[in-house]
Amino acid sequence: MPIATVNPANGETIKTYEAMGTEEIERRLQLAEATFRTYRESGFADRARLLDRAADLLDEDRDDIARVLTTEMGKPVAQARAEAAKCAKAMRWYAANAERLLADEEPAEADVADSGASRAVVRYRPLGPVLAVMPWNFPLWQVVRFAAPALMAGNVGLLKHASNVPQTALYLEDLFHRAGFAEGCFQTLLVGSAAVDDILRDERVKAATLTGSEPAGRAVASAAGEMVKKTVLELGGSDPFIVMPSADLDRAARVAVTARVQNNGQSCIAAKRFIVHTDVYDAFAERFTEGMRALRVGDPLAEETEVGPLASERGRADLEELVDDARRFGATVLCGGERPEGDGWYYPPTVLAGITREMRVHREETFGPVATLYRAGDLDEAVLIANDSPFGLSSNVWTREESEVDRFVRDLEAGGVYVNGMTASHPAFPFGGVKRSGYGRELSGHGIREFCNITTVWHGA
Repeated sequence: MPIATVNPANGETIKTYEAMGTEEIERRLQLAEATFRTYRESGFADRARLLDRAADLLDEDRDDIARVLTTEMGKPVAQARAEAAKCAKAMRWYAANAERLLADEEPAEADVADSGASRAVVRYRPLGPVLAVMPWNFPLWQVVRFAAPALMAGNVGLLKHASNVPQTALYLEDLFHRAGFAEGCFQTLLVGSAAVDDILRDERVKAATLTGSEPAGRAVASAAGEMVKKTVLELGGSDPFIVMPSADLDRAARVAVTARVQNNGQSCIAAKRFIVHTDVYDAFAERFTEGMRALRVGDPLAEETEVGPLASERGRADLEELVDDARRFGATVLCGGERPEGDGWYYPPTVLAGITREMRVHREETFGPVATLYRAGDLDEAVLIANDSPFGLSSNVWTREESEVDRFVRDLEAGGVYVNGMTASHPAFPFGGVKRSGYGRELSGHGIREFCNITTVWHGA
């Protein structure tokens, strides 16, 4: 893929960029290593001051950068502004909480004495330059949720962003520089995916984090494994949205629509498989389908637009293949399912019912506004359907019965269980999955400690 901004609303190429050569990559690696030696000695107060300044600048830039996000990957501009605001909030949260999250830990006095020590402490120290390989769907948020904790921990960042969001990638580097961070604290590497392997294998790069496709995750994990380097992977999901008889159906159906089509349906934590108890299946399906059909699809720069185009022509083709395959195997299309006429990579909000295991859509992630409906006879069957997926990122459960909540929390194979609400990431809560959704955690104290050297300091008696 060329490094270029291509407007998904009309297919127009707006700006292209030359990939950095080996000399420029080497210069930036040297700069990252040299900057880390001094930046790691800075205090939490100094880092927090810089990160708070970055948040202030992002707030000032919100309208302008939102238009860039929308132009590069097609999300409705109102959602782009919300993404920028969320990033500023996360920066301030880590600025305020990092020192507490990384405070020295003192083992119990009895354990210290039993070890023969006069005193002992567990200390969190930064690792060094961390490579972040990031996707296009949340071009700001995916990066900031790595960069804010990494910088507050004393690490420095190297960003390899998706090739279709180069303006956003360069903006992020400039944002941190304008905030006062040293040039080598956060650098964007304008390179293609083929360059990632060599960068990751460089001894100066100490760890990596990736959000993206399963094949990309396998490649990064494989190279990092050979080099014995720490990685955190978030590789997507096919989250279940389970509705039980006691649920508030009107609210569940409204939230289900938002949960499916947020970010034009291109979200790892979007609900994708809607598993509904047979007693309320028909009522929910009617409400949900009506809501999906009523969504306003159009120009993503228009304030009233709720669903814009998919980010790429290839992405739309992939989605069409999944829908066509399901239709061939007998799925019923309740709404949507046909490519619209005109320019841009649009695809209508679509609901498929009658899903069976031989359909690709049952096993593969639908990265676009396509929902699949399942009928479950009871709670046990709902859990079986939900877990019959290679992914395990998050889940949504709608019930007023506490005994059912307990069962779902115990039995669902996912990194999160959201009860009577849709999955959403927040800086205070750990984010990540199991199975092929990846490993490790972002956000919260768990996320900031992922790229720290957890050091035992022991003093003899």
